[in-house]
Amino acid sequence: MDATPLFRLFAALRRRQIAAQIPAVTQEALLLRLLEKAAGTRFGRDHGFAGIRSVTGFQRAVPLRSYDSFWRDYWQPEFPVLENVSWPGPIPHFAVSSGTTSGRTKYIPLTGAMRRANRKAGLDMLAAHLAARPKSHAFAGKSFMLGGSTVLKREAEGVASGDISGILAGSMPGWASPFLFPPADLARLTDWEEKTARIAEAALDTDIRILGGTPSWLLLFLEKLSALRVARGEPAEPALPHLELLVHGGVDFRPYRHRFEAIVAQTGAELREVYPASEGFIAYADRGTGEGLRLCLDHGLFYEFVPLEELDSPNPTRHWIANAEIGVNYALVLSSAAGLWSYVIGDTVRFVDLDPPRLLVTGRTSYALSAFGEHLIADEVEKAVSTAAGIIGAEITDYAVGAIVPQDGSIGGHLYVVEFDQDVSAADLARFAAAIDRVLIDENEDYEAHRSGDFGMHPPRIAAMPHGRFNAWMKSRGKLGAQNKVPRLIADPDLFANLRRFMGV
Repeated sequence: MDATPLFRLFAALRRRQIAAQIPAVTQEALLLRLLEKAAGTRFGRDHGFAGIRSVTGFQRAVPLRSYDSFWRDYWQPEFPVLENVSWPGPIPHFAVSSGTTSGRTKYIPLTGAMRRANRKAGLDMLAAHLAARPKSHAFAGKSFMLGGSTVLKREAEGVASGDISGILAGSMPGWASPFLFPPADLARLTDWEEKTARIAEAALDTDIRILGGTPSWLLLFLEKLSALRVARGEPAEPALPHLELLVHGGVDFRPYRHRFEAIVAQTGAELREVYPASEGFIAYADRGTGEGLRLCLDHGLFYEFVPLEELDSPNPTRHWIANAEIGVNYALVLSSAAGLWSYVIGDTVRFVDLDPPRLLVTGRTSYALSAFGEHLIADEVEKAVSTAAGIIGAEITDYAVGAIVPQDGSIGGHLYVVEFDQDVSAADLARFAAAIDRVLIDENEDYEAHRSGDFGMHPPRIAAMPHGRFNAWMKSRGKLGAQNKVPRLIADPDLFANLRRFMGV
């Protein structure tokens, strides 16, 4: 059954509702509803939610908080059974995410209200697709979001944790099941290599119209699918002949753009970017590539924006949608229907429009590396490099690490450009690389998943530099001096390419 005509009616109604929104009015009304809902929780009582009547009053009463302070002060003491702590009732799910400085894993509360908000935001994105492609028949086939296993870890009676994509996929409403791929038995698989192999086999004869996921994983899946078609005596391309929409998000898309544009050119499918997070579905592209992602204003998230340079100051300026400015690099702060309040999520954004609000994701509040979805932070990499140097008995003058994203379809990985203070043998360089790999696997679950079986990323590669090369590179960029530091984690592909060219790597 082609459900597109029915959904097109919903999409037209929803687009009219979104167009009628006054951003500041919509956001303040949402915040006040959230505060009323949570007024009786421990957090709500501690911060006087019952007496708050405005955004200004909320900002006076509720300070900015990181995950670490939320975990320490409110969630950890009662984890895993959080009932009426920062959101009314019990928390049934926790989205597991790596990347905190205080531990290997962080647990983000996920309520039924937040799951519904995420689904509604996804439908808004699909409504934008139908507006751009009025002849689309995206709902004549299956939708496939390449994500984590739907098998969750039982934390307590009625409480489970897992990957956010797996939680959402496993809790979809019954009416959606005829439109979803893969079948439940494949969605439950936890071994990534087995899962992708079996899903690819099943996808060969499935009419998949919508495909979504992290770009690096999507490329590997599509390449596997093409290889299977060749093995069956079919043309390798297009891998999914009926594809109409390819949704991507989670990492910087620039290194992958031209490869995906070639993929969608084979079918006429549309590329559409989204901004998902463990904390909620934040924004989606409703216009062309690079024109900004439209904020979801009425789906369980209240947004604040703190100028990045003020984030660590005693009294940072806290903007919201009523007084945010175009062109400023802001740290994004969320309050949500999952009991997050003025929560600094770690992303930075910059507005390109305000009415309606559209923004670009500009990076992280701390150094991070996530070209493949590995979500490494500086603290983890620093620990790995120092441990590895100790193992081989070497001292490091400087180093930088960045992602290598091959253009030939092979897997990518990290390249460490390292200046040792002495000559290091090839055998010791191999030990150094292996030690870095082991530490990061131990420290970061996302990295571990991507390195599993050398399927998603190849092992770390090391390029040893002679003494003085980093100083020479910094000088060549006009950055030599005590006030300038060699960037350790280089997420900017152009800057990393500049370093590699200068170093001859």
